Amino acid sequence: MLTDPLFWLVAIPAVLITGISKSGFAGGVGGLTVPLLALAISPATAAAVMLPLLIYMDFLSVRSWWGQHNPRHLWILLPAAVVGIFIAYLLFDRLNEDYLRVILGCVSLGFGLYGLILGDKTQASPSPLVGRLCGLTAGFTSFVAHAGGPPLNAYLLPLRLAKAEFLATAVVFFAVVNLVKLIPYSLLGQINQENILVSLLLVPLAWLGVKLGLFIQDKINDRLFKRIILILMVLVGVRLLWTAL
Repeated sequence: MLTDPLFWLVAIPAVLITGISKSGFAGGVGGLTVPLLALAISPATAAAVMLPLLIYMDFLSVRSWWGQHNPRHLWILLPAAVVGIFIAYLLFDRLNEDYLRVILGCVSLGFGLYGLILGDKTQASPSPLVGRLCGLTAGFTSFVAHAGGPPLNAYLLPLRLAKAEFLATAVVFFAVVNLVKLIPYSLLGQINQENILVSLLLVPLAWLGVKLGLFIQDKINDRLFKRIILILMVLVGVRLLWTAL
């Protein structure tokens, strides 16, 4: 990775996009990161490199949003998310790189199309059962691709929470989920010296992405930016499926 120009070509925009998303701007678009990195490196390595960066960005975000989250909804979502992470961990060793690319391609393509077609349209407030299903799915897709945003949004958006409460709940949810993922990632040997070194080199970009997201919140149309990223998710998803199949 350290000497691969293609990796850095995709890693720089991928980490910046994730940081922008973590700032609360165009939330959920960070799901593009691992599928984009998987164009240059193995999907498992891409997820492993991103995890320490996500935890660092979670730390920055939780400091800003702590105390404004909704504990009741987190109690619905988080236990189910842990189960989703455990299921993904059990299946992980059974999947080769092509299978992982198929999963990533489907996740990227599916969530991209979902966002483009449905946008922020919401239905009636979901039940706790729906919340647990969304939490389970978010845990699974977060483990595989750090792409838990769309399932989480499917539960939180219809609740019509105040913006601060919505963002704070999402921030705390992913902070806990990403810390939990450290355990199975370590057991799978993904948290190793090379991956950590690459993550450390990308930390300044993660910091810059968060700051950039805060800076451009009032200068760029959130909906337009999100739409561009969703289109990229569709294109990257198609490319990953084409490569795998």
